[in-house]
Amino acid sequence: MAARIEQLVTSGEFSLDGGTWQVDNNVWIVGDDAEAIVIDAAHDAAAIKEALGGRRLLAVVSTHAHNDHVDAAPELADLTGAPVLLHPADEVLWRQTHPDRAPDGPLADGQELSVAGTVLTVLHTPGHSPGAVSLYAPELGTVFTGDTLFAGGPGATGRSFSDFPTIIESIRGRLLSLPPETVVRTGHGDSTTVGAEAPHLDEWIARGH
Repeated sequence: MAARIEQLVTSGEFSLDGGTWQVDNNVWIVGDDAEAIVIDAAHDAAAIKEALGGRRLLAVVSTHAHNDHVDAAPELADLTGAPVLLHPADEVLWRQTHPDRAPDGPLADGQELSVAGTVLTVLHTPGHSPGAVSLYAPELGTVFTGDTLFAGGPGATGRSFSDFPTIIESIRGRLLSLPPETVVRTGHGDSTTVGAEAPHLDEWIARGH
């Protein structure tokens, strides 16, 4: 059976720079009936474990280390025995949420993760955070962008460890160069496509963030 994509929405708090906001997060599960990976273990490890059922979890992959994307990662790892993977440039953010527990392994640009016969390629897409990554699965016609690219524009860059010119370059060079029909599955909110977002790049640059 080919890999399929499942979406789980969990709710909790995002905290950074002294502020806290209520957020809904997309948790993505990619796999088949036997094995899976989780992209962004947000808020509710028990709910994610329940969604996995009896499948073997190969990895908990973090697109970046803002607390709302990693707060449930260690607990999910403990429940399943799966390693938590994170780009090393985001460990400074990870430590704000989990000072006593390091990620289990690194993510690197060009790294390939295999699940259910499907390959996801890690694309380093910094800007929203230094170690932000996207995961491109051409066989599934999709890219998981975390908080780098949303329906309607780039992720926020007004807080610590973020940079607007960097996120624009990541989107221009790594994401908008993908086939236009590629489905963009985001960290929050609705999915979109590369083709729907690409025409608006100049508007985003003019607007700035």
